Amino acid sequence: MSSSQFSSNHVALITGASLGIGAETAVEFARRGAKVAVHYNSSKAQAEEVVARIEKLGGKAWLFQADVSDPDQARGLAKNVLETCGRVDTLVNNAGSLVERRPFLELTDDLWRRIIDINVTSVIWVSQPIARHMIERRSGSIINLGSIAGHNGGGPGAMPYATSKAAVTCMTKGMAKELIPHGIRVNAVNPGVILTPFHERFTNDENMKKMVSMIPQGRAGTADEIAGVIAFLASKDASHIVGESIEVNGGMLMD
Repeated sequence: MSSSQFSSNHVALITGASLGIGAETAVEFARRGAKVAVHYNSSKAQAEEVVARIEKLGGKAWLFQADVSDPDQARGLAKNVLETCGRVDTLVNNAGSLVERRPFLELTDDLWRRIIDINVTSVIWVSQPIARHMIERRSGSIINLGSIAGHNGGGPGAMPYATSKAAVTCMTKGMAKELIPHGIRVNAVNPGVILTPFHERFTNDENMKKMVSMIPQGRAGTADEIAGVIAFLASKDASHIVGESIEVNGGMLMD
């Protein structure tokens, strides 16, 4: 994979860019020459660190706060980014969460809704205004973040999260079909077991060791390895890739 550079006026909006995959993706786009809109919900200090990393590279970054699980705030984020940055060439829908592990028989309406809203609904309401802008320019790339859990049902207590990520994969294909006639490519990246604060929060050491033991490559992935694939999908090297979900999991799932 070549490290394709983006033009100096290329703007990438990365949702959930304060930690983990989102943070590394924001920095990777900057490293390749793009300007970056860094979105966060509650982790302001960490998001500011991401902006500082980008500026240290000599790049340009803006900081935006929104709870994208709320439709009004999600649409507002898109509007604010377009007004501030003037354009969006790449949208990475990375914001998401398992929220909490809970067995199926103990699942509540509130928890179900929270998981669906942050992982699925947010993608719709951030993408819609950005897609309209891209249609006007007949150019753009949208990358959605799925998960290996969308294929296998997830680990203990993660069925709602896994279901939401399966929905993202399906949504990606539907969006791709509707938007490619307008010059907009939509794809997804499905990470496997990745060393990020996500697993630090939701996975204990014993379960983490079990999951890693099932990876043929013999190790968990890293956030920068996912970031590189996301940047590739947004680049000219991926100009004929449409509606695909790229599995990045060290061989844990060969689909």
